[in-house]
Amino acid sequence: MSYTFKIAWRYFFSKSKQTVINRINSFAFFMVVVASAALFVVLSAFAGLKDFGLSFTNTFDPDFEILPERGSYFSVPDSTLVQLHSLPEVIAAAPEIEEKVFLSFKDKTQVAFLKSVSPEYTTVIPIDSLIALGDWLSFNGPDVVAGFGIAGSMGLGIYDYNTFLNISVPKKKKQTILNQNPFTTSSSVISGLFQISEDLDKKYLFSDMRFGQQLLELQPNQFSSVVLKTHAQIDKSILAEKLKPLFKNPVRIVSRFEQNAALYRMLNVEHLAIYFIFTLVMIIALFNVVGALIMMILDKQGQLKILLTLGAEPKGIHKIFFLLGLLICGVGGLVGLVLGIILVLIQSSSPFIYVPGTSLSYPVLFEFKNLFLVLGTLMLLGTLSTAWATRGLTKKVRDYRAS
Repeated sequence: MSYTFKIAWRYFFSKSKQTVINRINSFAFFMVVVASAALFVVLSAFAGLKDFGLSFTNTFDPDFEILPERGSYFSVPDSTLVQLHSLPEVIAAAPEIEEKVFLSFKDKTQVAFLKSVSPEYTTVIPIDSLIALGDWLSFNGPDVVAGFGIAGSMGLGIYDYNTFLNISVPKKKKQTILNQNPFTTSSSVISGLFQISEDLDKKYLFSDMRFGQQLLELQPNQFSSVVLKTHAQIDKSILAEKLKPLFKNPVRIVSRFEQNAALYRMLNVEHLAIYFIFTLVMIIALFNVVGALIMMILDKQGQLKILLTLGAEPKGIHKIFFLLGLLICGVGGLVGLVLGIILVLIQSSSPFIYVPGTSLSYPVLFEFKNLFLVLGTLMLLGTLSTAWATRGLTKKVRDYRAS
């Protein structure tokens, strides 16, 4: 261990004879601790909010979705579905039909998206576990499952056989130009209501596959997509190489990330904005470190003469105060991270902060990458601020020794 580090370590713990300098040093250290803890807690809170928000889409959206390259529908024979299930990367697969429809119930109307699914659909997306009222599809009749948002806006109730929900779509072919009814309409009864998020609850309803194919005038093997549940960390390009030869017509593979590209992009921008805002707070805190170093250099001038007499080099003295600045940043950052970790773990296990107006605890997520991000940011900015505070010190020491 070099003498420069030993002296810097001693200066870090020693106190000055001047009270004001001790207070400046203590305040600088305190600000580094607070800035580090604040940045880690905020990043953990945002990670918790991000994970909480994405949990809805992760529940509702498949790992991958196979879509036709051209057109809205493509033909998928039973043999192709069997081959999909036989792939080692695929856990489950199910066909799906999705189409915009027009809903009418009594005197109320609304546009929504109808998802017609098979019984195997719940092996890919466990939508049946999200039924808040009533039952999942029976697959034996014209029953549908709607979101709470649709039910609330249209006044729907479950198993209401007095008034049926009418679902309409434009006819593919009109018999004559004077056709007075250009829509195909099917009546249905609500068997259950699901609740995921406000946007999804207002947008979707589910039906049996045969109900959707009859309404849209499709063949039994015509679908709009095939949804897949795969093993974790499956590479999309490798999966696509195995899937595309199974289909006669060109298809494209869409991952969950691509299905919600706008949402992920927004979350990444927000994460970056929060990081930069609190990095600015850290920069302001490091100004105190700069001031503390300058005051300590002035306070230790008498000791510098002794060090020079003992044979210390000007570069060595510069290194002492440079290491001292890094010690303030490093030790302060570690203390701040420990405090931040404690707060995050307490909030995770025994919440003490709740979302205003609700009994929902504020979500936080402990991630090791946030530890390295905070410490790396602090040490980078700390190195720059320390270098700026000790700039020109070597020359000043040489001039001081010459005089």
